[in-house]
Formats: sequence, structure tokens, C-alpha cells
Amino acid sequence: MPTIQDIAAYAEASAQKLGITKYDVYGSSVDETSVQVDKGDPKQVKASNRSSVIVRVWNDQGKVGVTSTSDVDPMGMDLALESARDASAFGVADHIPDFSPEATAPTAEVDLPPVDPAPVGELIQQLVALEKQLLEAHPAIASVPYNGLAQRSIDRFYLNSAGALRQEARSYASVYLYSKTEQEGRKPRSAGAVRVNRGLPLLDLEGCLKEAADKTISHLNYDKIATGKYRVVFSGEAFLSLLGAFSNMYNAQSILDHRSLSTPDSLGSVVASDLLSVYDDALHPENISAETFDGEGTPTRRVPIIEKGVLTHFLHSAGTAKRMGASPTGHASIGAKVSVGPSYYHVLPGTEAKGEFSLDNASNVILIDDLQALHAGVNSLQGSFSLPFDGWLINQGERVSVESATVAGDFRDLLKAIIHVEPHVEITPGGLCPRIWVDSLSITGEQ
Repeated sequence: MPTIQDIAAYAEASAQKLGITKYDVYGSSVDETSVQVDKGDPKQVKASNRSSVIVRVWNDQGKVGVTSTSDVDPMGMDLALESARDASAFGVADHIPDFSPEATAPTAEVDLPPVDPAPVGELIQQLVALEKQLLEAHPAIASVPYNGLAQRSIDRFYLNSAGALRQEARSYASVYLYSKTEQEGRKPRSAGAVRVNRGLPLLDLEGCLKEAADKTISHLNYDKIATGKYRVVFSGEAFLSLLGAFSNMYNAQSILDHRSLSTPDSLGSVVASDLLSVYDDALHPENISAETFDGEGTPTRRVPIIEKGVLTHFLHSAGTAKRMGASPTGHASIGAKVSVGPSYYHVLPGTEAKGEFSLDNASNVILIDDLQALHAGVNSLQGSFSLPFDGWLINQGERVSVESATVAGDFRDLLKAIIHVEPHVEITPGGLCPRIWVDSLSITGEQ
């Protein structure tokens, strides 16, 4: 891909030639290599290079047209700007998007230099060794049906006709192991683990292997659970899954589209226990793929969403911020329509909890490690959920895997029923979050 300076020059020359005075361009290029193995042999090896560029043009009536391309040479830029200009005649007349007022503001300095990719042969060798060790971790582990080792390099840029010019490069590697057991007279059990870091040399392969093995082995001792109300502890990853499923609560675009659990007047209201605080922090040091600007060129930042139970901020694009009298927060993605989405969560304790909470001496407590079927079991507009889960029933330090059960409730009630937020956070690909204790949730199991 040409340099951002070249692309900016091509865009400016094309715009002058076509009589276009207002435009912006957002693009990314991704180089990715991934491998999978099966019983010691390579199962799938993939390499790809993907480029995507979004071009927006505003016409004399202020309407905007949008087109996408993967060709950013002078001819490709001519065609993209011309197509977007022609499409602008059919642009929306209400709430027309505009440049972010912060598109030229300074961005944070983040020291995340890309790591050179490893050879494909090394990826295969490492993954074959991990699969072998996982299979040998316990006689009941019969296969590792889902596994993968991947590395990715990303280049992003944003420019507009008002002088904005931003770019950044990132790289990261990820490993995923998911094992399955087979025992005569027993149901198959499975569990997995994932790790992400800036490159293969920094990837915690041993930690991923140990977590996958320990979880799988812990599920061998399973039993049915009775239906009823239980005190529930969500792992950091499980709680973040729920938080993401109901992100319309603090998504300004969802609120303006009347597709949210909140309204514009919800700011300042109590939505959770005062024990809970939630931030979105794209720039957190643990965010391996930290982005310093969003799709509109707005600098990213740490945004407090819930502070000690109070809803304090919505996530904004430039357009939603203008309509709601706020400032853009750096959470926009541009396309045919500008969308808003979270970057990287940071959940931490708010007010200090009273009493002692420890899984070592807890009685009749459910620890939920992973929530499943979020696409089907969540009604984000009503706030309700009913989800199968992987987890354990804990009694005085003894863990027994739950054979099959679902957890159900209302997300708003769940937030207010939080009785403890542990101080130690778990690092997950989607953010940082400690275990969250919730009083009295409905669990449907079997007698």
C-alpha cells in the first residue's frame, strides 16, 4: 500500500480535478498468517493481505456519499471520489455526518512498535508441540478439535480535506486451544483458553496450555444441579460478555435510534450497585491493539461509563455528540452509516464492599466461567437474558462442574444485585475485569 502521504496527495489531486472541496478517507491494511493442526499435522495454513478504504464526499448541498475501495493508486482514488460524489446526490438529508471537530487534535503517544512476524514453519512447530502437551495432560483428553496460532500486522490511517492526517501500525499474535474429552460412560467435556500479545516471542503459550488443561480436567468431575436461586460469581470474561451484549445502554447511537435500555436523560442515574465502576479505555497498557484514533480521526481516550453505580458517559461519534450536546469520545467507525462501539473495557471496584468474599470458603455458589449462545439468548432491547454456561458449583473450596444449566435474569437487575467486585482483574482480549459476585440469580438445571 502507498504511504499515507502518497494517498493524501492522490486524494487532493483527484478532488481538485473533480471539483470536490470536502472529503475524508479512512483505510486499513491487514497482513495475517494463521495455522491450525490436527494430531500433529498441519490442518490449515492461511495467509492473507486485506486492504479496505472508505471514502466520503460532501456535495454542494451538504449531503454525503460513501464508497469503498481497495485500490488507492491515483486512478483508484479518482474512481472512489467520483463514485462517492455521485452517491452524495442520494445522501440522507437529516443528521448528516460531518468531520469530527477533534480530527486534527493531538493523539496520545503510545509505544507499541510492531513485532516482526515469525516464519510459518515456526508457528506450525509451536502449535504442534502445544497440541501434543495438551493431549498428554490427562488420559481423558482425546482431541484438541479447535486450535489456532495467528499473527497479524495492521496499518491504519485517516485523512480529510481540512488537513487531518493520521496513521499508526500495530501487530499482535494470538493462540487458542480448545480440548475435548472422551470417557466410557461419561459425557464429553471441553474447555479452552486464549492468549494475545504483540508478537509470537511475547505470547504466553505455556499459560494458555495450562489454563486449557486445568479447565478441561476440572470439568471431568461433573454433576447435575437443581433449579433454583443461587449466588453467582462471574469470571471477568463472562461478565464482559454480558456487558458487551447490553452495550446499547451506553451507546449514544443506539439511544438516538431508540434501540437502547437508556434515554438521553439517563446520564446521572443509578444503573448499578455502587460497588461497580466501568471504563472504556482504548489506550490501556494491557490493550495489545491499542488505537489512538477512531474511524473519524477523533483521538481515543479513557471514558468513564459507570462510576460507583452511576451512568456518567455515553460512547459517541462526532454526529451523536453534536446531537446530544457532548464531545466525541473516539468510538466511531465509518461506512455507509457511522456506527459507535466500545474499544477496551476496564472494570474495577467502586465503593469498597462490606464483608468477606472468598471462593475458598463459599457455600453453594455458582462460578460461571463462560457464557454461550449470546446471539440467541439475549434480548438487548428488553434487558433479559437466558444463557447456557460452563462453570462449577462451589462448596467450601470443592468444585464440581455443572453438567448442563442456564442462567437467566434481567441485566439491569443483575447490575444492582452486585455484592462484591474482586480487586484482582483478569486480563482478557476484550478488556480487564475482576470476578463479579451477584446475589440470587435464577439457574435452570436438572434434579
